[in-house]
Amino acid sequence: MRRFVIGDLHSGLRALKQLLHKTKVSPEDHLIFLGDYVDSWSEAFETVEFLIALNKSHNCTFIRGNHDELCKEWMITGEENPQWLAHGGQATRESYLKAGREKWNIHLQFFENLENYFLDENNRLYLHAGFTNLKGIDHEYFEQLYYWDRTLWELAKALNPKLSPRDANYPMRFTHYLEIFIGHTPLSKTGHAVPKNAANVWNVDTGAAFKGPLTIMDVDTKEYWQSNPVHTFYAGEQGRN
Repeated sequence: MRRFVIGDLHSGLRALKQLLHKTKVSPEDHLIFLGDYVDSWSEAFETVEFLIALNKSHNCTFIRGNHDELCKEWMITGEENPQWLAHGGQATRESYLKAGREKWNIHLQFFENLENYFLDENNRLYLHAGFTNLKGIDHEYFEQLYYWDRTLWELAKALNPKLSPRDANYPMRFTHYLEIFIGHTPLSKTGHAVPKNAANVWNVDTGAAFKGPLTIMDVDTKEYWQSNPVHTFYAGEQGRN
């Protein structure tokens, strides 16, 4: 069994299909999606529909992203958050209204059943954004931080690479897990980016919502594959700015 981690999709279904073909994914492989399945490109409904079907034939873990929560809230309440609409939500709104409300229930169940994080048998942690509690994820006070926090990646980038986990000044947050895989903070919004490692944190959000590719990475070997820049699949669409 191979274990793959997949960065933020942002409705880039065509890019995902290209990657699954490139990596020759089999039902025995474990696919861990890091969240943000919607918001940006025009195939929000189709993306979630595809993921629901994929989960029936493959071993998938779906992590909760902040954009997924924003979409779910709109679907339930009908309240149109201006910030959500301005950051990719408009395309998602149009996609879901076009599909028809009678098809929303199974998607709402999908959003409701997303996981805040996943910890594998090798003590590798997967979550959308981060956490702040020094004792680790089980002690986090506010679950929204799992899909909104940016301080974990900010701290990892700022850390002196020569600092050892045994050093007294090493951030305690990082010591609880062998590796941490996140998305949420795009490594580039304007062009090509590859997965980046800082401390024991791997960021695999390579800007699929903007001008970058979608990335899938083998968590054991760190080999990765990338789609064409996602915007090239959606000619004439703006995506996120």
